[in-house]
Amino acid sequence: KAVVSTQSTGEITTIAAMLGVNSAVFYRPKEQAVHADNARTNFFFPGGDHLTLLNVYDQWAATDYSTQWCFENFVQNRSMKRARAIRDQLQGLLERTEIDLLSNPMDHVNIRKAVTSGYFYHTARLTANGLYKTVKHQQSVHVHPNSSLFEEQPRWVIYHELVQTSKEYMRQVIEIESKWLVEVAPHYYKEKDIEEKKMPKQRGKAKADLER
Repeated sequence: KAVVSTQSTGEITTIAAMLGVNSAVFYRPKEQAVHADNARTNFFFPGGDHLTLLNVYDQWAATDYSTQWCFENFVQNRSMKRARAIRDQLQGLLERTEIDLLSNPMDHVNIRKAVTSGYFYHTARLTANGLYKTVKHQQSVHVHPNSSLFEEQPRWVIYHELVQTSKEYMRQVIEIESKWLVEVAPHYYKEKDIEEKKMPKQRGKAKADLER
């Protein structure tokens, strides 16, 4: 659904392919942990992890899918090759179903909205105490420390999956607007689900907003 609902089908097929290998994109050797962490944060992109994954793939593709580039940036070459194969399969399906392959790499709002249409059931909102809860089941969840949004506090997010360690962590998180939920999934979300609750000052704002 995320693919067919957008004018950025090229970007969404890339994101979907990268999500298919999502926890295996970067590696972090102990003896080079600082360098690996810096390399990963250099890929961070405003809006969240899905756009970060797109950024990684696009930079890799620009090097003609270089193995050396992966080595220098602490990116798993095997995972990237798998993502490329998944992406080719997805784009082949689009061609066979006569869905146009469109590219709008700068339309980040449209890309985030397309992700919302595909993963709307994985939504969490920031609560007044600074913690996240899933919208439908009120489950307490946390942004994963490896996320580009870990130090930010967007009010509404969509996550790709939950992983249980010491806490329930959301992995691959993207910032959304609550109104998109009713637009893309009116059968699942009603206005009462997205009513804005009063937040303490400084809560529910992205890092960029806090620094203005």
